[in-house]
Amino acid sequence: MNPKAVKPADNDEMLPEYNFLGKKGVRGKHAKAMRAGYTITIHKEDGTVQVQNVAPQENAVILDPDVRAYFPDSESVNNALRSLIALVPKRSRQVNERQAKYRKEIRK
Repeated sequence: MNPKAVKPADNDEMLPEYNFLGKKGVRGKHAKAMRAGYTITIHKEDGTVQVQNVAPQENAVILDPDVRAYFPDSESVNNALRSLIALVPKRSRQVNERQAKYRKEIRK
């Protein structure tokens, strides 16, 4: 028997046929697909179906786990990026700001 395997508690309500010992789950298996948005379908008792489309936030940025270890919240990410922005020459910043403004106008 695997020494890391956890014995079920006496008050465990899980049926014996649902034995997950020796099985290995995959963390974040569906995370990439969910970032692109997804649909929820709710089947109600009266026979009707409700469909909800969930879109990701337009300005959402997903950090990889190794980066997330250094930046646990939005404030720390913003502070780090502001430090980098200060290193970019002013001319480049002006060009980037114009490009961003142009892209924003196109999306409207």
